[in-house]
Amino acid sequence: MQVTVIFTEARSFTLELADAGIYETEKEYEVFVDGKSVGCYKKAVQTIGGLHPDKEYQICVHMGEETKEVTVKTLKESYTLNVRAFGAAGDGVRDDTTSIQAAIYACPKDGRVLVPKGVYKVTSLFMKSDIRFEIAEGAVISGIIDREKFPIFPGVIESYDEENEYNLGTWEGNPLDMFTAIITCVNVSNVMIYGKGTIDGCASHENWWKNPKIRRGAWRPRQIFMNHCENMTIQGICVKNSPSWNIHPYFSNHLKFIDLQILNPKDSPNTDGLDPESCENVEIIGVYFSLGDDCIAIKSGKIYMGAKYKVPSKNLMIRQCCMRDGHGSITIGSEMAAGVIDLTVRDCLFLHTDRGLRIKTRRGRGEDAIINDVVFENIKMDHVMTPFVINSFYFCDPDGKTEYVRTKEALPIDERTPNIKQLSFRNITCENCHVAAAFLYGLPERKIEKVEMKNISVRYTEQPTADVPAMMEGVTAYTKHGVYANNIKTLVIENVTIDGCEGEMFELENIDELQKN
Repeated sequence: MQVTVIFTEARSFTLELADAGIYETEKEYEVFVDGKSVGCYKKAVQTIGGLHPDKEYQICVHMGEETKEVTVKTLKESYTLNVRAFGAAGDGVRDDTTSIQAAIYACPKDGRVLVPKGVYKVTSLFMKSDIRFEIAEGAVISGIIDREKFPIFPGVIESYDEENEYNLGTWEGNPLDMFTAIITCVNVSNVMIYGKGTIDGCASHENWWKNPKIRRGAWRPRQIFMNHCENMTIQGICVKNSPSWNIHPYFSNHLKFIDLQILNPKDSPNTDGLDPESCENVEIIGVYFSLGDDCIAIKSGKIYMGAKYKVPSKNLMIRQCCMRDGHGSITIGSEMAAGVIDLTVRDCLFLHTDRGLRIKTRRGRGEDAIINDVVFENIKMDHVMTPFVINSFYFCDPDGKTEYVRTKEALPIDERTPNIKQLSFRNITCENCHVAAAFLYGLPERKIEKVEMKNISVRYTEQPTADVPAMMEGVTAYTKHGVYANNIKTLVIENVTIDGCEGEMFELENIDELQKN
C-alpha cells in the first residue's frame, strides 16, 4: 500500500492509495488524524475534512496489518467571505447570482468564498484568479433554466485590425455562440473550486434537453467551462443535470479534477462528463461518472480550430476513476483535429457503458489530427458492450455519410487525412461482454501504425445484446464477435483470451505485421 497526499487546501486534504485496488480498495482502511480516527473507507481516493488552516497534521492509514504515515500541512487562508453576508438568500427561490458574484470579485488573494448550506439559484458565476471557492456540504448551486437570463459568449470576435480573432464560445469543436456556463472561467489562474456540495444544472427534457440539436438563442451551456485557464483544481463536489457537457476545459493547462461525482440520467443528450479540449497537463483522479454520453472525451477541435491553432490535447493522466452508463468510458475524438498525444488511463473501472476504450476519427479531421502514445492499462470492465473500439470512419457532421467519409477504398493522402500511431492496451479484464471483444478499423490509405493488446481477458455474457460495435456506415449488428482488426501496420496480440465467442476469435484483414502469442 502506497499512500500519497494528492490535494491539500486550508481545511481538507485528499489521499490516494496506490496498489490497493481499482477505484475501491480490496480491503477497508482506517484513517487517523493526530491519533484520532476519522473514519473507515473503501475508495482508493478519499478526502478528509474538518481541519484548520495553516496547521501540520500527522496522518496514519491502517489496512489490515499494514500501516503508512504521512504529514500534511494545510494551506494558509487570508479571509473567508460568506456569500450570505453579501445578500445571498440560499432559499431556492431568489436569484442569488449578483450576491455570489459580488463575493467572488471582492475576495482578496488566497481568500475563500464560502457557499454554506442552502439552495442558491444562479445563472452564470464568473471566477477570478487567486481565489478558493468552497461549496460546503448541503449547499447547492442551482441553475436557473430561463435562457433569456443567460449571457452569450460569441464564437469569434474579430480584432480591430482584422488580423486576429478572440474565441469565446464553442460547440462540438467549432467556434460558435454559446450560453455561458453556471461556473465560467476565462483567462484565470490559481483557482480552487472544492467542497462537499453540489452544482445542479436543473436540466430536463422539458427545458434544456428539449430538441437538443436545435440552437435556440445560442448553444446549450456547460456546467463548468474553463477557457484559457492555468493551474486550476476542482475537487470533491458533485456536478449533475448539466444542460450539455458537464465540465469543459478549453485551451487550458495544468488542471486537476479530483474525487468528484458527475451525474446525469442515462437518457440525457450530449451530457459528456469531462471533456478536455486542446488542454495540456491534465489529471483526472478518483472521479465517479454516471451519465448519458461519453464519460471522458479527449478533444482538440474540428478542422477549423485544429488547423488554425494547432494545439493538441497533451500529457493527460486518468486513474482510479469509475465510469458507468455512458456511451463511451474513455473516448478520443471525434473532434480531435489538432491531435491527442500522451494519454495514460490506468486503474479504472468501467461498468455498463456501450464502449470501453473508444477512438473516433474520420477523413476531414486533417493532417494535424494525430493520435499517439496512448496507453490503457490495469482496467476492469463489466457489462461493457464492446470493450475496444477504434473507428476511422465515424459518421458525424453534415458530410458524415458522404462517399468521401464512408468509402473503404484507399483515397489519396492530403491535408485532410488523420493519423493514428501508437496504442497500447495492457492488463485488462472484461466480464459480460455483449457485442464484440474489439473492433479496430484504420484508414486504408493511412493505416494505424501499431496496436498492442497484451494480457487481456474477455468473457461474454450468457445473454448478449445484438448491436453495432462502431458508428460507421456498412457495419452490421454483432453478438459475441471476437477481435476484428483492419488496416493496421503492426498488430501485437499477446496473452489475449476470449471466452464465449460464437464466431471467429480473431478476424484480421490488411495487417502488415502480426505478432501473436
